[in-house]
Amino acid sequence: MKILLTGAQGFTGLALTRAATDAGHEVVPLQADLTDAATLQAEIASLAPEAVVHLAAISFVGHGDDLGFYRVNVIGTMNLLVSLAKLPKTPDRVLLASSANVYGNCAFSPIAETQSPAPVNHYAMSKLAMEHMARTYLDRLPIVFTRPFNYTGPGQAINFVIPKLVDHFARRAPTIELGNLNVEREFNDIEMVCEAYLHLLAHGVPGETYNVCSGQTYTLQHVIDSLMQLTGYSPKVTVNPAFVRANEVHRLCGNPAKLDSLLVAQGCVRVSPALPATLQRMLGARAQPTA
Repeated sequence: MKILLTGAQGFTGLALTRAATDAGHEVVPLQADLTDAATLQAEIASLAPEAVVHLAAISFVGHGDDLGFYRVNVIGTMNLLVSLAKLPKTPDRVLLASSANVYGNCAFSPIAETQSPAPVNHYAMSKLAMEHMARTYLDRLPIVFTRPFNYTGPGQAINFVIPKLVDHFARRAPTIELGNLNVEREFNDIEMVCEAYLHLLAHGVPGETYNVCSGQTYTLQHVIDSLMQLTGYSPKVTVNPAFVRANEVHRLCGNPAKLDSLLVAQGCVRVSPALPATLQRMLGARAQPTA
């Protein structure tokens, strides 16, 4: 399958490229800027992809340019869909990566796809706006929506909290400054997410939304304790009020039943590496010398 991939040079994009290539697919990275509609349309017309995975986005919640979230995540996605809809042959599947952040703070957990979204920051609002906008193209494109919960792995940018922690432990930094240590997140493995995306690209039902999650959450304190056990090192951990975000989502735990049911029906099984295994891989990658 010839897969057009946006955001191919990002953390998820690089991992998905490896996973898709290993599975025998051809991955074609998008080169055009999503906000340059004319150049984007010309490139897509020349590629004629069989499937599309749209990962390109501003995904760091703490990104300083609020308008940028909407320019890239909403308008950029619209430009992509307009270009795809003009192709002589429609792609077999278009996978759009949204985010579990659209759910906001929920009274009920784990969160199923039927939960009404309640975004509490511009990143999440831009992703939800993207979803609603994209639904206006369902009469022309077979779009599958994903809402991945937090995930990590080797190669993730250090401004995300788990790579930051791994870096501090790998360097044996004397102190670590963090925000709220009691927030709960799923810290799934990037390999599980990529595997789920490939399954959804093959079997996802157009128009449907799928949580990509495990249903297992951890506090940051638990992650710190795990890293202490893995490294035998105990740095001083302090809470910096400047790192405590306003409108913090306190707990994000997903219900994977819908995705699991789809996979079981197709004879597939979702594999979720345990957190210590993911952290060990990240520590190992951090210890490798760079070229």
